[in-house]
Amino acid sequence: MKNYRFFYAVIAASFLFLPCQLFARAKAETTVPIKGNIILATTTSTQDSGLLDYILPVFTKETGWTVDVISVGTGAALQMGRDGQADVLLVHAKEQEIQFVADGHGQARYDVMYNDFIVVGPRSPIAHNNNITQTFRNIAGMNLPFVSRGDNSGTHTMELALWRAVNVNPRDLSRYSSVGQGMGATLQMTDEMQGFTLSDRATWLNQKNRFSNLVIVCEKSEELLNYYGVIAVNPAKTGKINAEGAKDFVDWILSPSSQRLIGSYGIEQFAEPLFTPNASR
Repeated sequence: MKNYRFFYAVIAASFLFLPCQLFARAKAETTVPIKGNIILATTTSTQDSGLLDYILPVFTKETGWTVDVISVGTGAALQMGRDGQADVLLVHAKEQEIQFVADGHGQARYDVMYNDFIVVGPRSPIAHNNNITQTFRNIAGMNLPFVSRGDNSGTHTMELALWRAVNVNPRDLSRYSSVGQGMGATLQMTDEMQGFTLSDRATWLNQKNRFSNLVIVCEKSEELLNYYGVIAVNPAKTGKINAEGAKDFVDWILSPSSQRLIGSYGIEQFAEPLFTPNASR
């Protein structure tokens, strides 16, 4: 575990440009002495959206736990939990999360927040719409280039479900590319190819100015809601799991004040929240 922490730790580098609400809250709280650190395995979408840089300094200040972030696809994050290589998970593939807990790998799964998925691509030949089924049919029917994350992430899981809903095997499409990359890299490749992809809205809003060929093509369909859950890894898997720190993280992120913090992220920069908190226990 110690070696894993060393080689894969992702430390938030600078907080100088975090929104004012974060500093106002952090300043108002009494700093707790550092207790140790926890390993959080989470999705690239939470990292690429900037949310973790926004909330984790407050978590550390209020609880005394520093956080090593491992940003991977949801499938890889869940596997880290199975292998006892993370203390707590923040992921977004609800059915897989429920199974993870049912199989004894996690303590319990709790709702934390949601946003939604969108399809991005060129301005034509598909006009902006809110019909995800027809959008995927059009991409397949017109054999338009589509870039898939292909990494067993929550986004990739949702994409495959959308293809199944229109009875299309994407591997049969000659212009379908599965790249095995995170959301930011997938968007970059999609922009370069002038193709289409499925993205979470938060990452798109945080990075859209980097892309010259992409706009939102499909959005605000009920089928595109994107739910995130938090799971403390079962400490019985290995004596090296930081059960205390994981429990503190779960309790903290579900607390009313932390839920308000999540709901405030994005309002100042994007004039809209990037995530909607929906904690439940």
